[in-house]
Amino acid sequence: MAHDPYREFRQAVDRGEEKIDLGRAALTIALSDYPDLDIPAYLARMDQLAAEVTRRCDGRGEVYTSIAALNYVLFKQYGFRGNGDDYYDPKNSFLNEVLERKTGIPITLSILYMEVAQRVGLAIEGVGFPGHFLVKHARNGVEIVIDPFQQGDIKSREDLTRMLSGLYGGAVELRDEYLKPASKKEILRRMLGNLKGIYAKANDLMKLLSVLDQTIILEPNAAGEVRDRASVYLGLECFAQARADFECYLKLAPEAKDAAAVRDQLVDLAKQITLIH
Repeated sequence: MAHDPYREFRQAVDRGEEKIDLGRAALTIALSDYPDLDIPAYLARMDQLAAEVTRRCDGRGEVYTSIAALNYVLFKQYGFRGNGDDYYDPKNSFLNEVLERKTGIPITLSILYMEVAQRVGLAIEGVGFPGHFLVKHARNGVEIVIDPFQQGDIKSREDLTRMLSGLYGGAVELRDEYLKPASKKEILRRMLGNLKGIYAKANDLMKLLSVLDQTIILEPNAAGEVRDRASVYLGLECFAQARADFECYLKLAPEAKDAAAVRDQLVDLAKQITLIH
């Protein structure tokens, strides 16, 4: 039987939202780059961080006390921080590297924050804020928005408005939907999207292919990702695989704006495959 390089990732994500272990699933993304990764060892590190947080809590379960303890352990005691100097280093997008190097980008630091919070009984959700992933605690109509990239800083609506202005030059206004909780699959998709952008910019086709494979496992009907994988296969001169993906894309998105161009591409591919054989 052929070896499936994505077996662990597939097992981690092929289940209902409530049954996805976000920390484990995020670590399985790294298996393509770190095939010998000891996932239980990294999960144990997060358990240890949670134990340290619990020791600092007073046992009353007060939200701000728990957040303060979590922030102290992660950012003061262990020195986790946002990597503003080398933001697009792919290591920032791998949770194992974040745990090793104590540095990451908003989404990976947010996953770490959520996972440690969950272990100490603090309900923290991911927030797919435009351009900068955040987390929040929401209860009884009150939201506490937290930025793990900025040492667990609590953000007011004014802060969020300023953040959007800095990211988009005033072109995007704060809307309630930007603070909606993100599902675990949406969080993993965003992680993979970051890696996709990094590898596409570097024109690293093999790593880009791996990221697209995982994205399509996570979301099999993501037509754009199937089309992009076809283009990567084309670049790698894997013409049969490119044809299969382009055909799949047309089934998923028959009315797409580029459907005619893709059909033309399929005609060219048919000629290419005929020449090879």
